[in-house]
Amino acid sequence: MILPLDKLGAREVAGGVVDFGLFLPWVSANDGYQLWLKIIHEKDQFLQDIPPHEFELTHSLDSEYGDYWSVKVDIKSEAFTQRKRPNSAWGSEGTYVYRYCLRHRDRTEIDWIIDPFAREFGVGKLSAFTLGYRPYEWSQEEKDWKTPVLKDLVLYELMINEFGGDIDGAIAQLDYLADLGINCIEVMPVSNVGMTVDWGFLPIGYFGVDERFGNRKDLQRLIDAAHQRKIAVILDAVYGHTSDSFPYSYVYRQLGYRENPFMGTFAKDYFGESTDFNRQFTQDFFYTVNYHWIETYHVDGFRYDCVPNYWDGATGVGYASLTFNTYQTIKDKQSAGGYWQRFFNNDKINLIQCAEQLEGPQEILAKTYSNCTWQNETLGAVKGVASGNRDELTNLGFRFGLIDYPQTVTTNDDTLEKTVLQYIENHDHPRFVCNFGVINRDNELLKEGDRNLWYKVQPYLIGMLTASGIPMLWQGQEFGENYYIPDQGFGRVMLFRPVRWDYFYDPIGKSVISLVRKLVKLRRERSQFRTGEHFFYNHFDRYHAKNVLLFSRYEQNAFSLVALNFGDTAQTVPFWFPMGGNYREELHGENLNDVPQLEETWITIPGNYGRIWTKDENS
Repeated sequence: MILPLDKLGAREVAGGVVDFGLFLPWVSANDGYQLWLKIIHEKDQFLQDIPPHEFELTHSLDSEYGDYWSVKVDIKSEAFTQRKRPNSAWGSEGTYVYRYCLRHRDRTEIDWIIDPFAREFGVGKLSAFTLGYRPYEWSQEEKDWKTPVLKDLVLYELMINEFGGDIDGAIAQLDYLADLGINCIEVMPVSNVGMTVDWGFLPIGYFGVDERFGNRKDLQRLIDAAHQRKIAVILDAVYGHTSDSFPYSYVYRQLGYRENPFMGTFAKDYFGESTDFNRQFTQDFFYTVNYHWIETYHVDGFRYDCVPNYWDGATGVGYASLTFNTYQTIKDKQSAGGYWQRFFNNDKINLIQCAEQLEGPQEILAKTYSNCTWQNETLGAVKGVASGNRDELTNLGFRFGLIDYPQTVTTNDDTLEKTVLQYIENHDHPRFVCNFGVINRDNELLKEGDRNLWYKVQPYLIGMLTASGIPMLWQGQEFGENYYIPDQGFGRVMLFRPVRWDYFYDPIGKSVISLVRKLVKLRRERSQFRTGEHFFYNHFDRYHAKNVLLFSRYEQNAFSLVALNFGDTAQTVPFWFPMGGNYREELHGENLNDVPQLEETWITIPGNYGRIWTKDENS
């Protein structure tokens, strides 16, 4: 059920008149509580002689969610303009910041309560709104935008301020991403947090973009600009846990309540303050968050963080229910027209719902309306190979082929295509080059991968970008970014690691991006790498003992052999091509002509590199 956002948060309902409303279950005026609003213009907030204005909210009962508090404030009224302080910006258009304060006749007041339904945010833990706000006007191109088909995706994970400095900087780099061949960006959390430098996985506000990135219109411009360049946008959704400053955690902890109407251990309890999806209010809250981002910001889907925190099975009220309800909402909009049509193409629904369920990625695809998932099995296999374990080559071959993962699942008469993300880097882990050597700067937080060893990463990149599933690059990976990330501690999430764009121009960066560009172009031009079958040539003595891994991608008459060499020296190995003819080598043009069918042919793969031979369909 969608929460009534028309009565929640701060909303300007007439010129200068702003309505405020929030649900605060189990906190009633009948029990002696008073709720106050403290509000000040953003320009006045740091001036010592200009205090915030205070307004008392009125308590009432909502038939669905219980205790509801609200107040109407006429900011431009004559009563305020006559007594406003000299030089105060009160009454003028612009951003106002606010918070709530709960008082009781027998208790100390509880200040610094964030509005859980705020659409904008101020510095730190302040909620905000813009007086005189004018909605964003979407481009003409947005009306024709279609979310890409799942298996056509080439994904790029980024954090807005590390990638571009802010939203404008990220927009400026969209042409670069489109030129690289990216058609979907996965954006790390944009929800409000209390810190200035933070990954964003402890949210305190869910209905808007954090002020450290920009504002509502800025993010809408980013999504609009991405869609104009044929790039989908999915957001990191953090619903299984929050910060302890999140109001539905903070208020009830301060009140000393033994129970909470929103928070509590539900499934796993891995990180932060856990949300309790046994509560209808919690279920409706996060479903409404999804609806809001899809409708207001035109996102193409979500990457759901830390699914174990709200995974209670295929028929549960947590994750499975949320993804089902979100899918059904889109399905019900097929005849609605407008921007909802971006999800519909040839009667298929292309909403992207990507789980981070590292404990059971096969299960999450088979049993929920998620259509793709993160999985660390490939990452674990490539790390094993990088450590010199040749036995891991067998595991890696199966991981590249996504063995045991469903490709389509039918549930409730809905048939969904399914696939998996393939990556060797993401925000949670050190850059892959760190597996081969690090530069120790006498501080774990300042260690970096040795970029002089970048060449060792090449076969892993070739494998990832030609394997089954959706390939994902992590910001700057394509030109050799080499940050190290600790396994635990706040140094992971509260250290700013801006992408070093100067790497793009140095010899190492040029070599890496040249390879990535070839591979992405190959994937986009040859359908066997996106939708074709995968066959792994699992033979230890012939291949793996020599640090070589072979697999093919094929679709009807299209056939490509991918040969990877993870060792330092070139290897020549036998192969029996299933189709005779001429083969083009995709990376360097070393072609094989007049190859006999199913006869032994010897192929050579350079050390720390690979070869990709594709059959000439006319031969």
